[in-house]
Amino acid sequence: MTVERILVLGNVNVDLVMGEIDGWPQVGTEVILPRSEMRPGGSAGNTALALSGLGVPHRLVAGVGVDMMGDWLAAQFDPAYSTWIVMDCATTVTVGIVHHGGDRAFFATTGHLHESRLEDLATRIPAAPDEQACALISGGFLMPHIEAGTAELIPLLQNRGWRVAIDPGWPSDGWSHKNVALARRWLGLADIALINAEEARGMTARDDLDAAVGDLASSLSANQMLVVKCGAEGVSVHAGGRDGNEITVAAPEVEVVDTVGAGDTFNAAFLATLTSGSMPAEAAARGVRSASIAISTYPRRYD
Repeated sequence: MTVERILVLGNVNVDLVMGEIDGWPQVGTEVILPRSEMRPGGSAGNTALALSGLGVPHRLVAGVGVDMMGDWLAAQFDPAYSTWIVMDCATTVTVGIVHHGGDRAFFATTGHLHESRLEDLATRIPAAPDEQACALISGGFLMPHIEAGTAELIPLLQNRGWRVAIDPGWPSDGWSHKNVALARRWLGLADIALINAEEARGMTARDDLDAAVGDLASSLSANQMLVVKCGAEGVSVHAGGRDGNEITVAAPEVEVVDTVGAGDTFNAAFLATLTSGSMPAEAAARGVRSASIAISTYPRRYD
């Protein structure tokens, strides 16, 4: 019997990745790029793809629009592990422009992500199969109705036996007081917070990363964990409680193809390892290794 110990909830959309460019072109001009790729994306989507690439059973619950793009998008995922909510609207499409060095900028349509509803997710959440199981909520800031209901979704999942991890992403309107309060409330409710260095700075209004992480880690309870993804610098994992400690894992030097989905790939490998009963240090090491492979291979590999 296959045990799906990871439940993935959140944003899945079509990604059109193009690049590379060196600086933005002048308005009204045309730029010829060496490559483009249409692929499934979104934080939750990237995590599910990485889990499939790693051969890890999971359950993805996400939405698509009722159009050609939605049909194409759903077909890119393993049907054995996917539960789709089909909505009467267009599917969200994101264009990612890759700059030299691997950094990127995104342009996204509203589409189905702005129509996703908490009640549609809630009716499709199964009971956790065991105590190791973990549900990941990804990209809530890109889904207005899910954003508004995340503080309800986390305890709902916990009541159904799931340990809850959250990767809130970057709010499109920046780190306003409202968005900071929302993110910090989510981190206070979740069992595991998965954020990147810039998000840590944004949530705390601190430029110094050590100070930002220290601020967030100081509020962890004994059963909570904070994971901070720092790109080429690797990751740090912080445990809460009086005896809380810090684990750091350096990233290997690789030749970057593109960094789209790097943090989501880390999330997949980290949670896959953690839910198998391994310690956080081993989970972090596997997460860094898988993310490093993903950003340096084309076609993309994960292990």
